[in-house]
Amino acid sequence: MSLAGLDDSRHKSGAAGKILGQIPAWLWFGAGLFLLFVIGGNRALQDADTYWQIVVGQWIIDHRAFPTVDIYSFTKTGAPWISSSWLAQVLYAASYRAFGWAGPVMLAGLATASAFALLAQILGKRFAPIHAVIVAMAATVLSAYHFIARPHLLALPVMVLWVYGLVRASDERRAPSLVLLPLIVLWTNLHGGFVFGLALIAPFAFDAIWNADASQRVSLALRWALFGVCAVAASCITPYGWDSLLAARRILDLRNAMAYIPEWQPVDFSSLGPFEVCTLAALGLVLWRGVVLSPPRILLVLGLLHMALSHTRNIEIFALLTPLVVMQPLAARFGRSGIAATSGNATGSIAVIGITALVTGAFVASHTFTPVPGYTPTAAVDVLKSRKAERILHNAGFGGYLITRGVPVFFDGRGELYGDEFLVKTFDAFALKDVGAFLGLLESYKIDATMLRPETPAASLLDHVEGWQRIYADDKAIVHVRKGAPQ
Repeated sequence: MSLAGLDDSRHKSGAAGKILGQIPAWLWFGAGLFLLFVIGGNRALQDADTYWQIVVGQWIIDHRAFPTVDIYSFTKTGAPWISSSWLAQVLYAASYRAFGWAGPVMLAGLATASAFALLAQILGKRFAPIHAVIVAMAATVLSAYHFIARPHLLALPVMVLWVYGLVRASDERRAPSLVLLPLIVLWTNLHGGFVFGLALIAPFAFDAIWNADASQRVSLALRWALFGVCAVAASCITPYGWDSLLAARRILDLRNAMAYIPEWQPVDFSSLGPFEVCTLAALGLVLWRGVVLSPPRILLVLGLLHMALSHTRNIEIFALLTPLVVMQPLAARFGRSGIAATSGNATGSIAVIGITALVTGAFVASHTFTPVPGYTPTAAVDVLKSRKAERILHNAGFGGYLITRGVPVFFDGRGELYGDEFLVKTFDAFALKDVGAFLGLLESYKIDATMLRPETPAASLLDHVEGWQRIYADDKAIVHVRKGAPQ
């Protein structure tokens, strides 16, 4: 090779390196997180509710209408029920129709990666990019437990943008811009968690007013109040109007039943886990560096921590939002408030996105995604359908798959439909806390077959109950039918 050719090669290599070096760190992080999500896509399908979410979305597409009553169970048929996450369900259904199970995985992965990349980008405006990415990575690890293809993942990037808008307004001692209102409309139609977004208006308003000059407080309070009223009104722009707010309230009314649902249970500190490690590390940093927050921000951080400790499903809220809440005070303490985010290189950014798309396409084309096998009792349902069983008593986790098979369910993941008393009574009966209560379920609901997981205490009981016989069993389900039932 000639010297001219060598110089030209070095020039091209240096130009390529310069382009790569100008790609924002948050984009690298987001692309990597998306690829990891897709490669581990089966993990996103390990929840039985994904089944019925897609079915409901497909029903909305097919009927060009929105459900107002239950049509999937035989215990609550015709009872009022609305699909408050209708937009997310439609998106999941459309992606499933287009790409099979790879569709919901890619959709959920895109939303999740966008949310945490947004966090890294926002933090990068105040901190060094590497520090911003480290915080976003820690938030990702904390939240990974809840990375399942359900509506809440599609709402995560909207939540980050909404809260960032409130944080900026509070930091700048002004009311939020009305430009934020389309975000709450979108959030409302994606997931019931929008109620939390509305609730956050008050503490950020309190913080803004607390730190404002005394002469400005009344005017600022009125502007925040006006924004709050507009936000509540905007949250009613759904197919169901005010009922979307009421539906979210009914979920919160499941107080006793929440103790039986893993994601609603409190954090378990019996063994050292990521949440405890990150929380203790953050506490140590505060004690070491003397970070000072205003009283309203302290209350807000403590509130987010309380939510995470009370219900594991709220850990991702704590992980995503706490860095935004403490961003400005922390940046001021470390003298980083002057850091500006780099615009990055458009060509390099497009290249990263293109490569990510190509790698994703190649993996999806060569990989088969498998939804939650433990709650996909295909063989057991085939047996029950061949016997024309109509009223099946089953674990809640089987409800989603039964809905996909067109079988009326006893209950499923729509807890707000069934109510606290129904759920607690059923869970206690399955655990045989009261044998009479379980036998009562069989008679009061005229059950003609049961399909229970092998570890369910009630499954073994039926082997000894007169009038019932076991006809099928595998590692997923044990099936009993009434003796003398049609073959």
